[in-house]
Amino acid sequence: MLVKSGALLVPRACPERSLRVPLVVDEVAARQGGRTPGPARANARIKADQNCRMLPDIENLLKLQDADREIRRLQDEVAELPKRVAVIEQKLAGTKAQLEKAQAAIKADEAARRKHDATIAELRGKISKYRDQSLDVKTNEQYKALLHEIQFAEKEIAATEDKILEIMVSADARDKEVKAAQAELKAETAEIEKEKADARQRTAEDEKLLTEWRGKRDQMRSGVDPDLLRHYERVSKFRGTGISEVRDQKCMACQVMLRPQTYNEVRSGLQTIVCDSCQRILYFNPANELAAQDPAVSRPRRHHPKIDAPQAWYYRADYADTGEVYLCLTNLQGQASRRVYEIHTGRLFGDILIREGNYRQAFPEDIAGAIRLNGAWSEADLETWAAELPMVVLDSLLADLEAARLEMKARPAAKPEAPAAVPTEQAAS
Repeated sequence: MLVKSGALLVPRACPERSLRVPLVVDEVAARQGGRTPGPARANARIKADQNCRMLPDIENLLKLQDADREIRRLQDEVAELPKRVAVIEQKLAGTKAQLEKAQAAIKADEAARRKHDATIAELRGKISKYRDQSLDVKTNEQYKALLHEIQFAEKEIAATEDKILEIMVSADARDKEVKAAQAELKAETAEIEKEKADARQRTAEDEKLLTEWRGKRDQMRSGVDPDLLRHYERVSKFRGTGISEVRDQKCMACQVMLRPQTYNEVRSGLQTIVCDSCQRILYFNPANELAAQDPAVSRPRRHHPKIDAPQAWYYRADYADTGEVYLCLTNLQGQASRRVYEIHTGRLFGDILIREGNYRQAFPEDIAGAIRLNGAWSEADLETWAAELPMVVLDSLLADLEAARLEMKARPAAKPEAPAAVPTEQAAS
């Protein structure tokens, strides 16, 4: 049954590890009593996570998402093939227009040449007529007028012959343009016919694969909880994907950091959680985290806080009856203060304790065995936050805690005679 309480929860017991259910029941009982599970309990839960497979619903959703992606790819390919053919046809239409333009220019030149030939024949007829008339004239004025008409006609003939020569010169270029356009048209026609044949073949293959994948998808949908499936399909419709991996306390799809409690619930693998930011269903792959935490992988050197800083943050795995906590110790005007924050919620536990001297002298029992963390916020910030740390502070402390643990894990083991409390702080500070 699907339960909504700030996040989408679908309880699922792991068939391979009966240890998971008692751990979660114990954890819930501890939280209801105001306590948070200690590190031993958390480590046991993480080991159980690493040895157990994902929820069946998550596995089926991952397969379903792969099927959806393949279906979308095939659909896009089927839709893209006609567009490719249309681009070639558009280019073919341009080549046809160019050929028609060249052919039309040749026809226009031929028509102009015929017109010029007719004009020359007409002018030569006039010259012959004027010369015949000059034999019958009786005055010099009439003879000079006829000579003027003959000279004018001869000039018109010369100009028209020049135009014919220009047309004859450009005719060669026109012929080359026509032949080139015809060859290009022939090649593009063959290409588009080949593209059309390939498109028809590829479309037939893609449609066959689409039918197969849709059948597989229907089978996969039957293996997912109906409520979870509706949520997945609703989110996929608007965001393209409906499920996302969680890595390094972050949703890999929207890149938004998760709250520590949400991150731990996703890691536990006992229930299905959705991202508060993008609403995608979250899952955790232990293999990716183990690879990321491999000490052999080179990482940037962790910055160490100054030993004499006026403010110091520490992590305690088992603090009194509270469990895992962050300690904030500050020096101010000859006095030291101590604030205790629950690691998962960031809530202030108890009252602020103030003692004389610096925090190393005032709270030695708190520092012994603790892990020193990077953190430096002003006293005004601490007062503004009041009873709960902001999420960005919790994220920063958690990230540095993980880096400190990896750093300590990569170092050689401490000598047996060395005190336990001293190297713990030195290794992280």
